[in-house]
Amino acid sequence: MAKVLRAEAFQVDVPVETLRTDAVQQFVKQETVFVEITTDDGLTGLGYAYTIGTGGSSVLALLKDHLLPRIVDADARRIEQIWQDLFAGTRSTTVGAITSLALAAVDTALWDLHCLRAGEPLWRMAGGFRQEVPLYDTEGGWLHLSTEELAKGAKETADQGWQGIKMKVGKPDLTEDVERVEAVRAAVGERFAIMVDANQSMTAAEAIRRADAFRNVNLTWLEEPLPADDVSGHERLARATSIPIAVGESLYSVAQFREYLERGAASIIQVDAARIGGITPFLKVAHVAEAFNADVCPHFLMELHVSLAAALPNGKFVEHIPQLRAITRSELTVHNGHALAPDTPGLGIDWDRDAMDDLRVA
Repeated sequence: MAKVLRAEAFQVDVPVETLRTDAVQQFVKQETVFVEITTDDGLTGLGYAYTIGTGGSSVLALLKDHLLPRIVDADARRIEQIWQDLFAGTRSTTVGAITSLALAAVDTALWDLHCLRAGEPLWRMAGGFRQEVPLYDTEGGWLHLSTEELAKGAKETADQGWQGIKMKVGKPDLTEDVERVEAVRAAVGERFAIMVDANQSMTAAEAIRRADAFRNVNLTWLEEPLPADDVSGHERLARATSIPIAVGESLYSVAQFREYLERGAASIIQVDAARIGGITPFLKVAHVAEAFNADVCPHFLMELHVSLAAALPNGKFVEHIPQLRAITRSELTVHNGHALAPDTPGLGIDWDRDAMDDLRVA
């Protein structure tokens, strides 16, 4: 048995590495909530979840007051049983972001233990399809950047051999969005992937109008054009355009992804391990997507998602947004435009505990 002896939670606030803006918000800071689990076989697993500025203290309170006491003395090897028990114990607050983030912090810690116990890296334990995944950059595509800055950054990314770039759209004037996208396409050529992200800022009618305006730019996908709960609007949009529609970072259950896929409302699945409730439901979403012949391109969390995308036959891209460098000792390894999943046992993230302590919230 691998009985849980101790389970603790704490918060570390990581400053953003650069100004990040989109059509509806600004990335203020990363409130990173950690869970550390120690078992009687001498192992300690560290898992985490995050917010981009608010709610971290609420996630922490849910963990300390309700979730972590339930897992003491549990068998840490029974990851699915623990996840279901915690979910059942929080039914009055599910499905929702705060509970999903709390579940994710526990679940990723259990998966860290699972991999450490086996002496294997996450990418192999979660499926082991391959070790390298194509990489695209978002850090050079924020909405506040000028057209010239966007085009210059995209050209530099392409020259480095990366596979694509994602840029934010949602300017008040459609023509400005079109000019910016066309400038980036002119800078990188026709064979380089360009994704655009509207961050839930549009109505269905406006998204259809803008998708039509983008039709000659050869976009790889149009991301979160509408509010995430507007499934019928996404369905209308998907029928009206040949641009693949991407959703997922703002969905919090496997069933929500299934509905999108069943209705043909999205074809690129951007599940986020923290927001879906951990690695356990992340893999379920990925397998549902595979059944619908849809690609998985996880949102954010590149340090964790590189291993999960590598594990999957339908893991298509990893998103480059560096945000953990202040509290880690190593960075994502990039080779020939691909992100390389780490081979070290566990989650594969080399945490700097001293740096984490310096940024720890009292």
